[in-house]
Amino acid sequence: MADGRAAAEQLDMPAATLEEVAPSAAGVSKSRKPAKQTWAVAIRKDWRLYSLLALPILYFIIFRYLPMAGNVIAFRKFQPGGSIWGEYWVGLTYIQQFINDPTFWNVFKNTIILGALTLIFSFPMPIIFALLLNELRSKKFKRIVQSISYLPHFMSVVIVAGMIFQLTSLQGTFNQLLAPLTGGAINFMQQADWFRPIYVSSDVWQSMGWGAILYLAALTTIDETLYEAARIDGANRLQQTRHITLPGLAPIIMTLLVLNIGSFMAVGFEKILLLYNPLVYPTADVISTYLYRVGILSNNFSYAAAIGLFESIIGLTLVLSANALSKRLVGTSLW
Repeated sequence: MADGRAAAEQLDMPAATLEEVAPSAAGVSKSRKPAKQTWAVAIRKDWRLYSLLALPILYFIIFRYLPMAGNVIAFRKFQPGGSIWGEYWVGLTYIQQFINDPTFWNVFKNTIILGALTLIFSFPMPIIFALLLNELRSKKFKRIVQSISYLPHFMSVVIVAGMIFQLTSLQGTFNQLLAPLTGGAINFMQQADWFRPIYVSSDVWQSMGWGAILYLAALTTIDETLYEAARIDGANRLQQTRHITLPGLAPIIMTLLVLNIGSFMAVGFEKILLLYNPLVYPTADVISTYLYRVGILSNNFSYAAAIGLFESIIGLTLVLSANALSKRLVGTSLW
């Protein structure tokens, strides 16, 4: 009451009037809570923006979700020219068949190894490349390097495979450089041990520049005052990168890592199909190329569908596990 009289004296108002106004003003502020916007209201308000999603959603429905119904032939006997749902039910016959097939487990092992090597080498290289580009002071030179590094991404897989064959041929650049050291030419594409290094290195070369774009964009969002404060405290460039840059990139790094783990089993089918041959099958043959030979060339569609369903389940398990782990460790997740 005393506080009310003091405030009334300062505002030149009667104390009773101020005490009556204050509760009513508080009630008004409490009653004016923003109404929760529903999906219907949001779509009706910004229908022009949401209409841009129509074609992408239609694409995913037609080419991604509807084909999932075809997985039923993994449990039914399918004959070309017959029903798209298969002729009759066979249960887990095809699943038992590939589980007991030693050839499948060899290509499964190759898929895991190539996927792991690609993740280990191809994923961090764009981060390192972006950090190095960020240190360049000459903007002109930086743009030139960026433009050159982007070009391989836009090349057709056929062109990339042709370049690899030319570089690794008996008279190619690699043999001309290594001949004095090895004492003779090496037939790289006919030796199984050389396929994995060639595939992974070509993937790094093709994806490094394009993958660095997102990290370069994320670097621009980091507050420059943090670097100024670190320099005042005596931090060198390596310490600034460790304590400021990398933590600033952590959310996008984890998001892209989850996405890459989700496609862990989907090793590049087109490039492997163009590069491999029967001599390098022990290290080059992966699930996707094995499915192509078994399903398309041998017309064993039900068996191929069972293997594809098994691969998809593994991919789903990996992306769910990686997303949950990312959310727990750094608080960043896809959903």
